[in-house]
Amino acid sequence: MARPRQFDEEQAVDAAMRAFWAAGYEGTSTQELCTATGLGRSSIYNTFSSKRDLFERALRRYMREKNSGISAVLDGNGSAKDKVRALLWQVVDSPQDDPLGCLVVNATVELGPHDAELAGLLRADLDARLSALAMTIVAGQRADDIDKSRDATDLAQFVIATIGGMRVAARGGASRETLEAIACVALDCL
Repeated sequence: MARPRQFDEEQAVDAAMRAFWAAGYEGTSTQELCTATGLGRSSIYNTFSSKRDLFERALRRYMREKNSGISAVLDGNGSAKDKVRALLWQVVDSPQDDPLGCLVVNATVELGPHDAELAGLLRADLDARLSALAMTIVAGQRADDIDKSRDATDLAQFVIATIGGMRVAARGGASRETLEAIACVALDCL
């Protein structure tokens, strides 16, 4: 009879997510995953089958968490421009305990070109965010809150690219003031 698990699987995925977020897929060794999760190798492989499987679960968790924050902003009160401002300021005001950068951006660069399954997952995530943001921008254009001379999808792509770029800049050491300046320039483009 198999022994029951003595750990919280979701806590292990969360700990692995943070390890992958900080160091990337290739940069995170199995030993580092053991240290981060507090699990032994056998527990990791018995539960998740492979490092790749654990990474995918961690990436999905990251997407759920980040996208729930995006949805809360886009579904909330305020003008479309205020909602975009709030999304940009989520980067400026990132929690101190979050690793710098973006796990989605990192995975897109590191694994997207080499892993068709993850590339599809990343594309679906981008498409969902793009669609939700474009709908908000269309509403803002109808309300004369956002420039109507530009295509809403193009503006949504720009905002998403700006957010990703801000996360990369933060990882590279950009100051809060620099991130605020980038956000303000982006808002001026709307």
